[in-house]
Amino acid sequence: MSKTIISTPNAPAAIGTYSQAVKVGYTVYLAGQIGLDPATMKLVDGIEAQIERVFENMAAVAEEAGGSLEDIVKINVYLTDLANFIKFNEIMARYVPEPYPARAVVGVAALPRGALVEADAVLELSK
Repeated sequence: MSKTIISTPNAPAAIGTYSQAVKVGYTVYLAGQIGLDPATMKLVDGIEAQIERVFENMAAVAEEAGGSLEDIVKINVYLTDLANFIKFNEIMARYVPEPYPARAVVGVAALPRGALVEADAVLELSK
């Protein structure tokens, strides 16, 4: 099976040696997203704004791949402060409908560009 590289200007350009997403068959692997504004490539301010921007960035990439956040089957979340776990849950519920995907949340010492949160996901498209 061949892989298709997914790229959109509606999400931040890759800041390293990776693609925004890779599609293999009906499965889409989204690269980690931090709270970068795609227009300025600057980190938005504050944990809430960063979480929202992460989901907006993932939504843009998912859409480019032919899907949406509803297609997420697995999400991995990285927080520099696990005290933000509840806030992440509240905001995620606004972007990702039930039934919720499988998920892991990990506390980390640091993230690229001083981000407070990062998330990556796997989508399964119906067609």
